[in-house]
Amino acid sequence: MHRLLQRQIKKHFGNLDSLPLEWQSFLTDIDTAYCQFDDDHRMIERSLALSSEELLLANNQLQDLLKTVEGQVAERTTELTKANIELEETLINLKKAQVHLIQSEKMSSLGQLVAGVAHEINNPVNFIHGNLGYLQDYIAKILNFINLTQQNYLQGISEMESLAEEIELEFIKQDLPQIINSIEVGTIRIQGIVQSLKNFSHMDEAEFKQVDIHKGIDNTLMILDHRLKPKSSPWRIQIIKQYGDIPFVNCYARQLNQVFMNILTNAIDALEEVNYHSKSDPKGDNWDRSPSIQIQTKLIDDCFVEIAIADNGNGIPEAIQQQIFDPFFTTKPVGKATGMGMAISYQIVTEKHRGKLTCHSTLGKGTEFRIRIPINSEHI
Repeated sequence: MHRLLQRQIKKHFGNLDSLPLEWQSFLTDIDTAYCQFDDDHRMIERSLALSSEELLLANNQLQDLLKTVEGQVAERTTELTKANIELEETLINLKKAQVHLIQSEKMSSLGQLVAGVAHEINNPVNFIHGNLGYLQDYIAKILNFINLTQQNYLQGISEMESLAEEIELEFIKQDLPQIINSIEVGTIRIQGIVQSLKNFSHMDEAEFKQVDIHKGIDNTLMILDHRLKPKSSPWRIQIIKQYGDIPFVNCYARQLNQVFMNILTNAIDALEEVNYHSKSDPKGDNWDRSPSIQIQTKLIDDCFVEIAIADNGNGIPEAIQQQIFDPFFTTKPVGKATGMGMAISYQIVTEKHRGKLTCHSTLGKGTEFRIRIPINSEHI
């Protein structure tokens, strides 16, 4: 700009040397100021360019740092998520281990107790049953002797006839053999129960073996027979068996019997809670049905055996059906159940036998449990 000013002065005044000294000094100052301005302008431009480069570099560094931090945060989040999943799995495994330990101890104690009780009952019952034959023979001989004595020696003796009438001798002679027969039937029944206890515990057999599923169910039902007549109902629970043609199954017999025991016990408990009424009382909620448990077995795809156990009780609310197999979950009052039975059953079926245990329930109609296990489970 000052160059343009110089040219205009030269144009109008000619040579600058002809100007007064004051003007020449003024123009020199202006030229110096403009030169200084140019220098300052160039310096500012250089400073701005340098500052821009520094800002760009800083911005790039900030972007890199941000990416690094984001990566570290993402990595840490992934680690925390993984750690949380591992903790949840550890908690689940700990619960399963606890269930397994309790179940193992429970099954061991139960098996030993059942086997011990069966053994202790078996000895005196066998003694009684073994002597009943002799007792029947002796009584028959004694009765025959009494008959002969009455016919040949005691007829006409009023005192003996009065005594015979007083003690109801004729009734005794008829009733005594029947009593002996009843005792024999009772001992046979006790022997059957003892054998069922031994079969249920399988303490004298291999843990993993081929078994008759129907026999295991029947043994369990015999043990629970006393509960099939609920105290709160005039009805006896009806057992409806629909056994299919199924082969022997390789399984942990003692533990599978425990599953049957748990499910059947729960079914009986459910039926005891129902207020059944006579058909003559249509005001009752369940007046058109009597308590029953239906047990059905069938072969699936020649590879699996399915056991379905269904009751016609009140059913389970849909909201809690998903919790049925959770450890320590129970719908029963405090003190009546531990909440371990179905969790243990689920573990036995799914983990021990690589099978499936499912629950289907409808309010007001009842609950059904389905057990499906392979015929040839591998020994785990």
